[in-house]
Amino acid sequence: MAYETLILKKQDNVAIVKLNRPPVNSLNVQSYIDLYDMFCELEKDDSVKAILITGAGDKAFGAGLDVKDVAGNSTVWCFDFLKLVRKAMDKISNIDKPTVAAMFGFTLGGGCEIAVACDIRLSTPDATIGLPEITLGVMPGAGGTQRLPRIVGIPKAKELIFLGDSINGEEAYRIGLVNKVTAKESLMDEAMKVARKLASRPRVALSLIKNCINSSATMDLPSGLMMEDESFTIAYTSDDGREGIQAFIEKRKPAFTGK
Repeated sequence: MAYETLILKKQDNVAIVKLNRPPVNSLNVQSYIDLYDMFCELEKDDSVKAILITGAGDKAFGAGLDVKDVAGNSTVWCFDFLKLVRKAMDKISNIDKPTVAAMFGFTLGGGCEIAVACDIRLSTPDATIGLPEITLGVMPGAGGTQRLPRIVGIPKAKELIFLGDSINGEEAYRIGLVNKVTAKESLMDEAMKVARKLASRPRVALSLIKNCINSSATMDLPSGLMMEDESFTIAYTSDDGREGIQAFIEKRKPAFTGK
């Protein structure tokens, strides 16, 4: 399937998704339609074990919403648009496959929110990262006020969103927003190393772990522990669970099949 605003490449069981709206990969309505449709496609593709998302070109991961494209619309239009955005972002966040964001250049607004919705984030040292919506008289609308505090904590999230200031990759690493900082020339190689490693992990257990961690933010501890118990049982009795334990006993590398 062809996508107007995205580029898709598959390599080593990894889907590489690139935001593609030159020159800075700004987001429009079609971007969110494409993101939702592509992630639905990738979720069903058994050959894809992990997903890496980044930006096309060399200027930006994603510079945020294309303001000119969405300016001047009605309240009804805004509600419909946000339903679309929510659907796309929830699909990225909750897809049962691991996701890696390779951040560089302008990673702002909606672009930043896409990265924040991913499981693991890598960045170049000089990336420009932030949620500057307040400077336009509006606010984040693609999950920034909800996902960012769960990653960096409420005080730091308030500082970033209230002020609308951007930070670089080094500062993003310091506050826990990104997992690793690497030079731009090695960013994709390092991101692919992470994605390939995730792709090699047993899918059932990995998807259960992701669901447990994502759900922990909205569950009390007893409920979360019960969910973990149930998920462990499913992983333990899966084909890959049986294989992994047997391979450990036999001192050999497990041959996971994703079941």
